[in-house]
Amino acid sequence: MPPVTINWSDLEIAFERNSPEQESFLDLENGDLLSIVEGEPDAAARRAKVANNPDRYVRVDPASSREQYRWMERFVGLVQDQALRERLLVAIDGKGAFRRFKDVLLAFPAERERWFAHRSELLHLHIQTWIEHMQIQAANPPPWGQVTAHAETAEVPRLTHTGEAPGEILRRQARDLLDEIPAAELPTALVFLQFLRERGAALLLGSGATESTSKFSAGDQDDGEPADVDHGTPDEGTTAE
Repeated sequence: MPPVTINWSDLEIAFERNSPEQESFLDLENGDLLSIVEGEPDAAARRAKVANNPDRYVRVDPASSREQYRWMERFVGLVQDQALRERLLVAIDGKGAFRRFKDVLLAFPAERERWFAHRSELLHLHIQTWIEHMQIQAANPPPWGQVTAHAETAEVPRLTHTGEAPGEILRRQARDLLDEIPAAELPTALVFLQFLRERGAALLLGSGATESTSKFSAGDQDDGEPADVDHGTPDEGTTAE
């Protein structure tokens, strides 16, 4: 096949988006992306266009939620701060892993930026591997350049189950943090904790099905992150940042 000028920005977005309601296809003639969103008025026409031109359109295979979960595990293994690494291990254990992982990193801007860089590199490597596998010749190099695969982390850290539930581990870590707060700041900390407790009680009384409103449930992604995992294994069809 002749070289094609690829729209790398759109291709990157297509590889990030792991949604069962949307498919993307690379047009080998002009390098653009053709997306088909289930339920959209033109979905049937676009699907027919792809079906009638099998040599022109190549289906994009996004990084699966399982693969992106492994990216997250590898990152945790690279975290040098032992306390943060333990918090992240707790965060990625069980359902809701991607949401909790992101929430923990919000308090650590430097590590959060490292995660973005780590994830981007692995995503670009995933794209590069796909391009090579499909034997697509790009007339223009990707803006991020050639990506070199690094050796896998020798040992992916795992949460050591000591009989404590993840919630109890977090409570213990919260108590440890309280011990480090100066006495003058304790009243403020207690007021904030009281606020969290009352808000949690209000949510429980106001809705008996809060799980359905999770902002990381399937179909409601944030920054290209996968939806959820269950005990460290992401559900198929779901899609981390």
